[in-house]
Formats: sequence, C-alpha cells, structure tokens
Amino acid sequence: MSGLPKGDALEFQVSDFGPIVDATIELRPLTVFVGPSNTGKSYLAILVYALHRFFGGAWSARQRFGGRYGFVRPPGTVTEPRSIIASFDKMTRPFLDRKKSPAGGSIVLPPLVADEIRSGFDSSGDALGREISRCFGMDEANALSRHGRRNVARIVLRRRIADDVTPVEHTLTLAAQRTEFRTSIPSDIPIQVGTASTDELDECVRQIDYLRGVEAGEKKYRERAYFVSRLMELLGEIILPRVLGPMHRPAYYLPADRTGVMHAHSVVVSALIGSAPTAGLRPATRTPMLSGVLADFLEQLIEIDHPRYSRRRRRHDYGSSIEEAILGGSVGVERSATINYPRFTYRPDGWKNDLPLMNASSMVSELAPVVLYLRHMVAPGQVLIVEEPESHLHPAMQVKFTRQLAALVNAGFRVLVTTHSEWLLEELANIVRRSNLPKTRETKRNGDEVALGADQVGAWLFEPKRRPKGSVVSEIHLDESGLFPTGFEEVAAALHNDWADISSRIGDKS
Repeated sequence: MSGLPKGDALEFQVSDFGPIVDATIELRPLTVFVGPSNTGKSYLAILVYALHRFFGGAWSARQRFGGRYGFVRPPGTVTEPRSIIASFDKMTRPFLDRKKSPAGGSIVLPPLVADEIRSGFDSSGDALGREISRCFGMDEANALSRHGRRNVARIVLRRRIADDVTPVEHTLTLAAQRTEFRTSIPSDIPIQVGTASTDELDECVRQIDYLRGVEAGEKKYRERAYFVSRLMELLGEIILPRVLGPMHRPAYYLPADRTGVMHAHSVVVSALIGSAPTAGLRPATRTPMLSGVLADFLEQLIEIDHPRYSRRRRRHDYGSSIEEAILGGSVGVERSATINYPRFTYRPDGWKNDLPLMNASSMVSELAPVVLYLRHMVAPGQVLIVEEPESHLHPAMQVKFTRQLAALVNAGFRVLVTTHSEWLLEELANIVRRSNLPKTRETKRNGDEVALGADQVGAWLFEPKRRPKGSVVSEIHLDESGLFPTGFEEVAAALHNDWADISSRIGDKS
C-alpha cells in the first residue's frame, strides 16, 4: 500500500462480487480503474458509490447511534443510560480539563462506548444491502454474489489509523439467506476532536454533572435516555470520519453514455422517474426499471440548480476551468416558466445566443454534466465518480481533461474514474512524475503544470482469469519508463506486427 498518512488511508477488499474474484485496493484522492471490458470496473465503482451513499448520506449518526435511545425502552434492552453517562464522563473530562489548543486534541473510547458504536454499525446490514441493490437496480443484494463454490460475496473496509493501534474493520457479507455487517473497533482508538466539537463536549459534561444527581424513577429514566440519545448522536458525528475515513463523504456518480442521457433525459424522466415512488425501485407498472445510479443522475439533473444547492457559499466555480480549457463556451441551465423543468444550453465563446445542448457536439454534451455538477452540486471534500471520462473526446482533449481532474484533486475533491484510455494513463503518469520536479517561480499557472504525488494517485488493473473464471484486481505502479503498464502496448505491438505482415505479403506479390 502507499505511504498515505494513516488518517487518509482506506483499504478496500472485495471477493466474489459480480465478475470480481478478488480485489484489494486503496481508495486515494485520485483512483483509476483500468482494464478490458466486462471485467468489473463499473461493478466496483458502483459499489464504492453505494457505500458512500449509505455512510455519507442516508446513514447517519442520529439513526444508528442516538436512535437507540430516542425513546424509552425497559431497562436491560439497551445499555443503561447511567452507564453510558459515566463512561462518557470518564472519556471526555480529562480532555476538557487540559488547556484547549486551536488544533483540538484526542479522546480514547472506553470499552462500553466502543461497544455501543459497534452495535450501531452492526445493526445496519439489511439497510446497507438494500442501498447496494438499489444502486445496481436489483431486487436483492445477494444476487450480486459471483456464482462459484460459495455464492457468497465479501466486502471489507479496513482503516489503519496508526501503526500501534489495531485497524478498524467493517465486513459486509452478501449470502443467499442473509446480509451481515460486522464492525471491529478497538477500544483504545484515538479520536481526534476539533475545536468546534470541543465546545459541544464541554456542554455535554455540564449536563452530565446535572444528570449525575438525578434520582432514579421512570420520569428521570426518560430524561436520562433522551440525553444519552443526544450524547451518542454527537459522539457518532465525531467518530464517523475517523472510523470510515473517506467513505463518510457524500459521492456523486456520472454514468457512462452521459451524452445520450442528457439528450433524452426529459423523456426518460417523464416515463420512468415520474411513475416510480422512489428512484431506483421497481414500479408497479411494466415500465422498465432504472438502476439507482442512473435514477440518481436523472433526479439530480432535474434539481441541478435547486436552491438547496445554490444556498451553499461557493467561492470558486470549478466548472468554469473545464469550459475555458476544453469546451470553448459555457454550459447553462434554464427553467421552463410553465412546468419549472430544466433546459440545458451551450453558448460558444463569442456567440450572443444559446444553443440547446442537443445541438452541441457530443464532446460538449459529455462534459456538460461534469461542469454542472462542479458548479452546483459537488464541493471540495466530496467524491466525484466518472465512468469513461474519455468518451467522445479527441486524444488531445483527453489529456486536457485528465489535467482538470488532477487540478480538482489539488482543490480538495476526491475523484474515481473508470477508463480504457491510454492517453489518460500516460498523462496521469506525467502528472505524478511532475511532482518530483523542483518548484520554481516560472511554473506555469494555466493547468499544464499540475502535479500530484504518488501517494495521491492509485491505478488498479482489472485482469480476466480463466481459473477461477472472473477478474482479479491489482495495483499497477509506474515502471522504469515512467508509465503505468496497462497492456495497451500489447495492442499497439499486435497492430504493428499485423501491419508488417500485410506489408510483407504485398511486397511478395509486387
């Protein structure tokens, strides 16, 4: 694995999932899946998206931690609130008694609190399975298990926080009869607490002082239970980023064939999303089913300029650099005055009027969703997943777009792409090698000199195997020539040999 700081690393292991026999990857700020068609690149990308959706969106500390104490249960059905209060007091008071620094500090989880957090995770297996099946557009998550000897898929997230601390490990098992999720959290795990959370913890300690003196009784038990629900919710919000790493961040998925979807989205949305009560689920009619990733994409296109996104304070328009460097014009959104439905446009530089996006080139239509997402929806710190970013792009534009993706990583975004592009991998190799150059004042500022360290980039090769039949995924590193060895050169060599043979045979006849 790479030399990433322990706080940023997340090891991701998958076995017997879809076409994938075995995969061990590390999700990095820029992660690339490359390999032949039908080897599982999209399967793994969609799985990553489903996990981000669950842990970074639908799944929350309030639901899994605070919710266990949100209403009164008979003593013994959950850990007694008084015990949780005592453990929380023991955990936080030494931290708060020390002189507070601008950087905050760390706390150590007592065994009882670690057990409660672990229980919150372990109870989420069925819900996580439903989110995975929704994203793939399947009725059951266990249908994604690779057919073989066991028919059981296993997914492991391993978070190495420090060399001297046992890793946090989350294991999801998809079998014919069950969906299980198990979490292992060491009780001595250090949890970093920022200054904002310090104030909240301080308030909790003051409430603890009050509750320690509360007498027993049903009414007071209700009061303690309510407080502990708030306490566990707060603790969960602090712990989630630490035990999940980048997986707790929201993610956005741009599927392949974005051009076709952008051109036909109004018809598709009317026919499919409008007839389904929940995006991605099978409607009662005979209308074909949408996968969750496509349903999410269509739904987000409709709401791309919704006020809930525009209310965010955006100091920088990250889509404009793609317009300037590649598109030669600007992408826009207009709303119908009658039905409030979005209409996407493109205005070439120097033009006074907009074109409907469907009248623009396929390159513009392909990159328009990327521009719109960066402008309205995705923010630094979040995850952008792009399938086949090279689609409909000339090789020179593929190189420029690769630089744009690297610039996004430098701006704080996390990016995952699936690709078949030799040009993308070669430019990515240059971007990594460029990080070894000495920094000078003459460094260009137009995007051509963007650089990423080797620990920020991960390239993973999907290779088909005959026995067992399926794909094996392994990391590829820069070779002696400074390139990522992907097998593209074998195709080029075969073409050259074929050309030489044809030339030779033509010469023999002349």
